[in-house]
Amino acid sequence: MYIYEHTQPGTFIRVMMGSWVVALGVLALLVLALGEKEAALVLGGIMVMLGMIFGIVFVLFHSLSVRVSASEIALSFGVGLIQKSFSIGDICGVRIVQNRWYHGWGIRKIRDGWLYNVSGYDAVEIQLKNERKYRIGSDQPKKLLAAVESALAPNCIYI
Repeated sequence: MYIYEHTQPGTFIRVMMGSWVVALGVLALLVLALGEKEAALVLGGIMVMLGMIFGIVFVLFHSLSVRVSASEIALSFGVGLIQKSFSIGDICGVRIVQNRWYHGWGIRKIRDGWLYNVSGYDAVEIQLKNERKYRIGSDQPKKLLAAVESALAPNCIYI
């Protein structure tokens, strides 16, 4: 049973990747229909391949689901192929933070640790007992913080 469960849409990723997929698909059709056969096949093929890459990124990163239970925090991006989990017993600190604009979205190594984010700048930072830090992007940082705090052992320090 989950204390907290929420899926945040990656609006920017959805709009950008979706736009690129549609634009590349239309351009590939135009090139194939109007271009010379050999050149059109090569250029159209490249556009189709790029469209497929953007489509895969869309499917993998269109949302971020966060689930907090009494024993772990579980993250999954998009359709769930990319996942990460943290044992509640390994967490010794938690706080709300603001990410910088240049931290971006997706899975990123940042100066203080790792970032998992699909949209916005709000995040909850967890500190593990081994001193590693992870930021979980959220459009509900206060609710996520409350859920993690309620799952933590009483002897933990809130940073």
